[in-house]
Amino acid sequence: MDFNLNNEQQMLRDGITKFLAARYDLETSRAAVKTGAGWQPEIWRAFAGELGILGATFPEEFDGIGGGAVELMIITEALGHALVIEPYVDTVVVAGGLLHRSGNPVAADVLKDVVAGTAVVALAAAEEDSADRWQEAQTVARADGDGWVLNGSKIVVVAAPLATHLLVTARIEGEDGISLFLTEADAAGITLHPYRTIDDRSAADVTFTDLRLGADALLGERGGAWPSLAQARDEGAAAVCSEAVGCMRKVLADTVEYCKQRQQFGQPIGSFQVLQHRMVDMFMEVEQSAAAVILAMLNLEADEATRARAVSAGKATIGRAARFVGQQAVQLHGGMGMTEELAIGHYFKRLTAIQYEFGTTDSHVARYAALTKA
Repeated sequence: MDFNLNNEQQMLRDGITKFLAARYDLETSRAAVKTGAGWQPEIWRAFAGELGILGATFPEEFDGIGGGAVELMIITEALGHALVIEPYVDTVVVAGGLLHRSGNPVAADVLKDVVAGTAVVALAAAEEDSADRWQEAQTVARADGDGWVLNGSKIVVVAAPLATHLLVTARIEGEDGISLFLTEADAAGITLHPYRTIDDRSAADVTFTDLRLGADALLGERGGAWPSLAQARDEGAAAVCSEAVGCMRKVLADTVEYCKQRQQFGQPIGSFQVLQHRMVDMFMEVEQSAAAVILAMLNLEADEATRARAVSAGKATIGRAARFVGQQAVQLHGGMGMTEELAIGHYFKRLTAIQYEFGTTDSHVARYAALTKA
């Protein structure tokens, strides 16, 4: 199998890398999180207008460029390498995929706005009693004339404070199955409790109180949203795994450079064999992770069982590697590794958070074992 990028893919990778190196500064992005809007809207618009990455994986009918899994891998790894906090995975990969597959005209219009950089969509699926088991949602949708009334609550809705629209999972009263609804984020009946996550993302707990929606707010069939949600969950998992590879490549490079410069006993600490062995172990974990991400990405369009097995293998591999590489990098940097003065501390927090996104490491190990046994 040929793993080399074609000319267009190389141009995409080089364009994103150069843009982020020139215009995405870690200190500026963290200042926006802590004292500003929580993100950099001008960067998001540049992602759409200058780079075109918000539509890179969507067909031309949605104003995209028709890319696939390889383009997604290139983009997310580059975003991870630069530690971008703008909600690409949440809005473009997860919510965008759900909008694309819904077949709903209103959803199609919103997706075009996402591609244009004028809309941000967040998926509200996790609940206090179900966490990442989205199929166990207890939010209730009640038919009301030609429309719907939603009541319930969601937790850790990443990008909700930035969102123009929300996708909400709910059970239709008296029926089985999970349904998916689209609403504007500022609609009456929606209450947000925003906060900043450990890895500097904007998130919120969301409460829906008699939220009234029109008939066209239901995306897809009544009670039939789970297959699309399961696919979105796997796509999100694969995307953050790719992001983690970008993070780990940066962490490893910074650690090697630091060990070349840090002096102890009159010589660079990188000359000590035991530390060289640690960095070699970090390198091996990164390369294994990169291979696992390729496997996951190239199976996103496979049948459900094959896709799930490949994604869980990747997520389990990334979970182990992210923990090991992050911890080793912090230890080799000493106390400085835990401060916000160095980039390492920020990358370590992101790598830690990725281990729990779209299913924990343990849950993916269990799913892989079950699928392999079956």
